[in-house]
Amino acid sequence: MNNDIMAGNWKQFRGSIVEQWGKLTEDDLDVAAGRRDQLAGKLQERYGLVKEEAERQIKAFEERHKALAL
Repeated sequence: MNNDIMAGNWKQFRGSIVEQWGKLTEDDLDVAAGRRDQLAGKLQERYGLVKEEAERQIKAFEERHKALAL
């Protein structure tokens, strides 16, 4: 899933993102605003993840939520 798709469906993804990563705040989601790199940075910050792990988790999330992007 590319950044355009994630950004375009950001409102639908927000609830699922909060369920998946409960440490993220509404402010974190506002900053990320559908941009993968910003979301990865917030995951690194809140969960102490390395960049590769944050990216892996985002990719797995996207795979599970492909139906929202259609």
